[in-house]
Amino acid sequence: MSISRRNARRSVRILGLASASAALVLGVSGQALACNIGEFKAEATCKGEKGQITVTDRDFSGQKATVSVFLENNGADEKKIGEQVVTGTKEGATIVFDEDWAPGAVYRVNVNVPRFIDNKNIEPNLTAPATACKKEESPSPTPPASESPAPTPSASAPAEDSATPSASESGAAAPVSEAPSNAPSAAIGDSNLAETGANSNTGLIAGVAGALVVVGGGAVYFGMRRRGAKSGS
Repeated sequence: MSISRRNARRSVRILGLASASAALVLGVSGQALACNIGEFKAEATCKGEKGQITVTDRDFSGQKATVSVFLENNGADEKKIGEQVVTGTKEGATIVFDEDWAPGAVYRVNVNVPRFIDNKNIEPNLTAPATACKKEESPSPTPPASESPAPTPSASAPAEDSATPSASESGAAAPVSEAPSNAPSAAIGDSNLAETGANSNTGLIAGVAGALVVVGGGAVYFGMRRRGAKSGS
């Protein structure tokens, strides 16, 4: 059975439309898959003791994307950290923003690819780890009061100690002042006279002296009387 030219032309036309439709669908779907916000990933990383924010683009179509990073505060942009352009690759192209992030800080990462991604954010927002890159040195513990070092004596303390004799030094010096001398010691009566100005037996001595005077006077009287009697006889 022969095929007419009219039917052949109609078949070719139908095949051409189907091929064009398939190519259009494949092209649109390929572009949609290549330029997806899901191909971008953001991380808060460390380089030594410095913080960084790393953004990776796995767009195999090679579209240029503009990536912007903002520090968030209560759901609003506090400041812009930076903006860079990245060309995606199948293996993943990486760009780095230097940022000494604080533990738990939140960042909004925005991506813009003309005709494909219109200023979309990587969801959810990037949250920094709970541990900072630079470890803070813990302060040395304060020793308890019982273990605290004794205060250092001042420089003036030895001078005061040397000026004031101690009890042991004064006790040792006392025998020196009380050492016996070569001079004869005074009699007990003399010491009493020196202390009081007169002997404690002064009254007794005066009485005895008075009695002796009376006795002597009487003896003289009787002697003279006896001489007178002898001369008269």
